[in-house]
Amino acid sequence: MATRVLLTVDTELAWRHHARGASWQENLRFSYDPAGVGVPWQLALLREHGLKACFFVDPMPAEVYGLAPIRAMVEPILAAGQEVQLHLHPCWRNAAEGAAAGGAFELTAYDGERQRALIEAARDLLVAAGAPPPVAFRSGSYAANSCTIEALRAAGLVFDSSHNGAHHPWPSALPLDRSQIAPVPLGGMIEIPVGQIEDWPGQLRHLQLCAVSFDEMAAALLHAEREGQPLVTFVSHSFEFASRDGARPNRTLCRRFERLCAFLADRRAGMPTVHFSDLDNVPLAADARPLPARRLRTARRMAEQIWANAVYERAL
Repeated sequence: MATRVLLTVDTELAWRHHARGASWQENLRFSYDPAGVGVPWQLALLREHGLKACFFVDPMPAEVYGLAPIRAMVEPILAAGQEVQLHLHPCWRNAAEGAAAGGAFELTAYDGERQRALIEAARDLLVAAGAPPPVAFRSGSYAANSCTIEALRAAGLVFDSSHNGAHHPWPSALPLDRSQIAPVPLGGMIEIPVGQIEDWPGQLRHLQLCAVSFDEMAAALLHAEREGQPLVTFVSHSFEFASRDGARPNRTLCRRFERLCAFLADRRAGMPTVHFSDLDNVPLAADARPLPARRLRTARRMAEQIWANAVYERAL
């Protein structure tokens, strides 16, 4: 059985740019295509290697700016043949209501009724921006609990991908073991956990491209293939491959993504990339454990991160 690979990209207007007073046009530039290594670059690389990816788009800024920036994010993704699903940061509702300073930032701060209202509003905005009705969801900051699952089911979604064991029990607060990495039924939904490796013995680190090295990603994939795991889920962000100020590419992170794409293209028979629309028959509750820690591998990544921060995060 092949080990399917889910490449997911949380795609959003960054709150920090709004907080400093940026227009939506400026925010879109720094959040969606910073330094030429944002979503358009990612789409081109995926196309070059014949890979699939899911872009979780947060439509809630439309409550502040209108639908124009959401359409500008959604349309190129769909035109490239990739998948758009639903992401949500409730801080944008707070801003729209004039409560940016006092409103809650995480979805789990709200009761089930308010979560459902937010999710349904976000779903409707995403569709209004040109996306197909979503079937999958990831909460901003992975902030989800049992009320979130109930709200998603009521809103007609099928998959959630908010469980992140490295951020459990807060803000990722679903009632699952922190080491759960295989798809599992949950409250009438199917939970697709974010992939994990052991950073140090007993300590988890999630498979986010800015958080793990290429060697760790490749080792995690080969480990999953050896063990017959049904799915490995990666995370990145629309702005992840640029420096934090959006001024220049972070070449270390760009190379990681380029190497991961080449690796998956070479192994597509045994590690096919998929969309959520391909997961109707994904095995559930399979026995799967994170890649065990290896101190030298972790130390090499830490050294790589220190070097990249020194080179690409220095002041201009």
